[in-house]
Amino acid sequence: MLSRSFSPTPSPNVPAFSGVSGVASRPAPAPNSSKKASPLAQYMQLAGATMSFARNAEIFGENEPADYVYSVVSGSVRTYKILSDGRRQISGFYLPGDVFGIEFGDDHAFSAEAITDSKVVVVKRGALNALAERDPAIGRDLFAITGRELRRVQEHLILLVKTARERVVSFLLEMAERAGAEKVVALPMPRQDIADYLGLTIETVSRTLTSLEGSAAIDILTSRRIALLNRTALNRLNG
Repeated sequence: MLSRSFSPTPSPNVPAFSGVSGVASRPAPAPNSSKKASPLAQYMQLAGATMSFARNAEIFGENEPADYVYSVVSGSVRTYKILSDGRRQISGFYLPGDVFGIEFGDDHAFSAEAITDSKVVVVKRGALNALAERDPAIGRDLFAITGRELRRVQEHLILLVKTARERVVSFLLEMAERAGAEKVVALPMPRQDIADYLGLTIETVSRTLTSLEGSAAIDILTSRRIALLNRTALNRLNG
């Protein structure tokens, strides 16, 4: 497990970090985008500390104190839980601009790891909650993110009762929507991650993708790049 320590800095909102793979730096500049950042995103960019995590490095662990809130600057992150029988259940994937680590309790319900080399902005949860009480715009953003997380959890539960083909198709369409991809979906995660997210074996995921390619619904360009050839068919298969 990654060893980290948290200590105060001159700014109450910017923690100092030390650890094996987490490296703190100055706040990250706003991502290049024509869309104006939300008040919450602007606050995290200005008040947060930017940490770098190597591929597969732990960001936080299950049952650790949820003292910080995180936002992906670059790369990608997965949250997961190890079940009693040793299986891993991935609960979510987070891409640049996504906020994660928001909890209702005092501790993290899941662990979080970097899927690829990633940069993450970190802010103190207490400072963020206090600001949300004073600033309506921040409060609305935080409420909206919390609502999206609840919907994501509900949709994931529904996903897990679908057939294998419906699960894989739903996943591809979700990733395309989140990335704003019209045709080619770039997947930052390996197939084992997809399998652990969908509650399937990696063999089932691979067979299902091959079957979808055989029906001309998709084209597997590489293991991480998939072209959606027939959206109508995919939407029909989504269940």
